[in-house]
Amino acid sequence: MYKHVLDKMREGIRNRQYVMTLHAEDEMADDGLSIFDVERAILTGKIIERQKDHQSQEWKYLVMGQTIDSQLITVVAKLSVTKKLVIITVYLEK
Repeated sequence: MYKHVLDKMREGIRNRQYVMTLHAEDEMADDGLSIFDVERAILTGKIIERQKDHQSQEWKYLVMGQTIDSQLITVVAKLSVTKKLVIITVYLEK
């Protein structure tokens, strides 16, 4: 499901055409994650849910994947109007 969106997200990762929100960076630090963990999750994971942002009315997607050391994480991301991937937040699955 949402294969075309995931393909665009992966393209953004491969081409380094993405941005991280400060919130995502804080959450990564809190969970001891690196950017490589986030990249791997998007490159090898799958979209598990689509949600509509209440403020912007844009679609955001929850991508579940694995970190470099095989921990399960979820990355919340969207494709911006400029087609850049925006990583909104990241969290470890418990």
